[in-house]
Amino acid sequence: MRTQSILKYFISLGIMLLAAQGFGQVANDTITPATQVAVPAAKSDRYGIRLGVDLNKIAKGFYTDDYRGLEIVGDYRLSKKLYAAAEIGNEDYTIDDRQVNFTATGSYLKVGFDYNAYENWLDMENMIYVGFRYSIASFSQTLNSYKIYDDRLIIDGVRYLDEVTVVSGREYTSLNAHWAEVVGGIKAEVFDNLYLGFSIRLNLLFADKKPDNFDNLYIPGYNRTYAGSFGAGFNYTVSYFIPLYKKTAKPAEADTP
Repeated sequence: MRTQSILKYFISLGIMLLAAQGFGQVANDTITPATQVAVPAAKSDRYGIRLGVDLNKIAKGFYTDDYRGLEIVGDYRLSKKLYAAAEIGNEDYTIDDRQVNFTATGSYLKVGFDYNAYENWLDMENMIYVGFRYSIASFSQTLNSYKIYDDRLIIDGVRYLDEVTVVSGREYTSLNAHWAEVVGGIKAEVFDNLYLGFSIRLNLLFADKKPDNFDNLYIPGYNRTYAGSFGAGFNYTVSYFIPLYKKTAKPAEADTP
């Protein structure tokens, strides 16, 4: 009898130990210490100035006769999505059309903003953007020569229409123009802080000072004026970003990882 009592005691003790071990395992599975929860680090965005040049105007000087042009582009980050933007440039272009040969020379300034619609991941700073520019140009035009038709040529009693080139050289100065641009483009980081970009511009000319007995056939920064008040243009840019400071993004502004 004593042996059976001792055996029952050990069996009861073993059952109690197994039950206690199972309860402890359940507690460990359902309660996670606060120190084991991973807290993501706050993301910070870089703010600064991006400066560059228009490669299209530089290249055009090599493959187009009588053209010289330079455009400097820049933007400054105002917020997570909004950038102040500007372009300043100069052009000297001699155009030889069928009826007229003229030279347009002058400078222009464009100021406005870009809105970045692209959602960057992690530390990326690429842009797919839309924007607006208010633009002004100050320039001069020189009428080098023009062609007229003279019907005074008579050979063997037959009147012929003769084309005559008239050399002018008349210069029209103190001209100006104002227009607006709607911009769409991209900027992609190819190396650390180095960006390549491309943009398309739709222009609306709403004021220009025209010379007497002539017209503004080409406006620096605006392009040709064949389509009246509407025009178009584009540029290819290479630019470098100069970081000035960092700003911690708010939780609602954090990029999706």
